[in-house]
Amino acid sequence: MRYKITLEYDGSRYAGWQIQKEDRTVQGELLKAAEQVFGTRDLEFYGAGRTDAGVHARGQVAHLALGVRPAGQKNVGFERRSPDAGKLNLDPRQILMRLNDALPHDINILAVENAHPRFHARHDARSRTYVYQISRRRDAFGKKYVWWVRDPLDLSAMRAAAAALVGFHNFSSFGDLDDPDQDPRVDLTRLDIRESGDRLLIEISASHFLWKMVRRIVGVLVETGRGRMSPEQVTALLHQPSREPARLTAPPSGLFLERIEY
Repeated sequence: MRYKITLEYDGSRYAGWQIQKEDRTVQGELLKAAEQVFGTRDLEFYGAGRTDAGVHARGQVAHLALGVRPAGQKNVGFERRSPDAGKLNLDPRQILMRLNDALPHDINILAVENAHPRFHARHDARSRTYVYQISRRRDAFGKKYVWWVRDPLDLSAMRAAAAALVGFHNFSSFGDLDDPDQDPRVDLTRLDIRESGDRLLIEISASHFLWKMVRRIVGVLVETGRGRMSPEQVTALLHQPSREPARLTAPPSGLFLERIEY
């Protein structure tokens, strides 16, 4: 049995999405909740995007598969048993309510749908969209959800640099230069910067993203807005690998996984 799960979460208290041995993660909390609801650990909760520590989501998608034991998620000391037959008869609405009852307050299931047996949240995704929030003033309420940039920002320069990044490019400079197995080619389909009161919202869509790619793009755009980098220098990063974007990586607090499209 397989379900498509849409959820939101505040990543402030978590060491990212992916389950880890020592740290608290979003995937780890979801697995614990599902084990409680279905009475088994033979299940898989796999997300479309592996958000980093401190990153949030408004529209993360995952698949929940019952009757499987994924590699690397063995539970030592737990007696293997099949899901409770009665609990397998839960409909999607009941699953949503019971999962939310078992989850901490900062993780919330928005929708549960029956899915095709071969549906895979990550591999079947066609595009991912992130939104990064920048505050241009000190914010008493949104510190966990914005990056406060004190310097004045030249929006026209930022937008010119953003336009140069749209398209199918080699984004080596924005990924991990030390990873020889990484394919740095990404089709970045959208990169918009809009104003919303005292905030700037940077919306980025692509087929997929390299590790920390979104935060490094945001950091480079802010550096351009400060006047410390020209749009032409940003364009050059696509042709000559550089470690400069890594130095300019924006903090995770302002980043939201907005939606996944299939």
